[in-house]
Amino acid sequence: MDSKRNDDPLITVRAFQERLGVTFSDQSLILRALTHRSSVNEYPFLIGDNERLEFLGDAVIGFVAADFLYHRFPEKREGPLTAMRAYLVRKETLARFARAIDLGEHIIMGRGEEESGGRTRDTVLSSTFEAVVGALYLDRGLRAAVDFLSPFFQPELERLQTDQLTKDAKSRLQEWAQAELRQTPAYVTVGASGPDHDREFIVEVRIDGKTYGVGVGKSKQQAAQAAAQNALGKIGLSQKPSQ
Repeated sequence: MDSKRNDDPLITVRAFQERLGVTFSDQSLILRALTHRSSVNEYPFLIGDNERLEFLGDAVIGFVAADFLYHRFPEKREGPLTAMRAYLVRKETLARFARAIDLGEHIIMGRGEEESGGRTRDTVLSSTFEAVVGALYLDRGLRAAVDFLSPFFQPELERLQTDQLTKDAKSRLQEWAQAELRQTPAYVTVGASGPDHDREFIVEVRIDGKTYGVGVGKSKQQAAQAAAQNALGKIGLSQKPSQ
């Protein structure tokens, strides 16, 4: 990290715009978008952190992703489209987008946050990426946001289709639940029958207290996979997005 850039937020802002090949009409927007909350006390002239822009950018990315998928896959139903959108807007995906544009090098952050690895942390990178999109939307409109985001999406869909070939039902359900509901599925054994040498287990998968699926199997793990598959079917994701 360039120490000059770290000490002068205005240099950081100019360098990032050069990296993107975009000049913001309102420089205060991109300055705020790059400002992590840890830096505000260290740079008294900063006007605030990027959390409001992060909120806006999250909504813009979600809309652009939905619009992209709707037109890219006219034959797909709501369930698979929802799964693909969740994949495109999840923290890990946005962090990859951020790394592709060297965003971590340009975040204005406090010394403590930087020393603890903040520039490479997925949470920081993804939230700052959202803030940058929010700033771009306010400064140049929806068309600019679409043009900025679209080149990221197609390669990520190819990654998704490759990854999903090897993912089991529990992994796929967990990705969906964390992206769409901000919750992690819980698997609860609700029954068992048969002799010890031939037991059969009944497992429910619950998300935020609600039962999404039920499965039966010769082991708890097998029953949990069956419950996850049952849940995927109920939410329209029984087929893999690549199919």
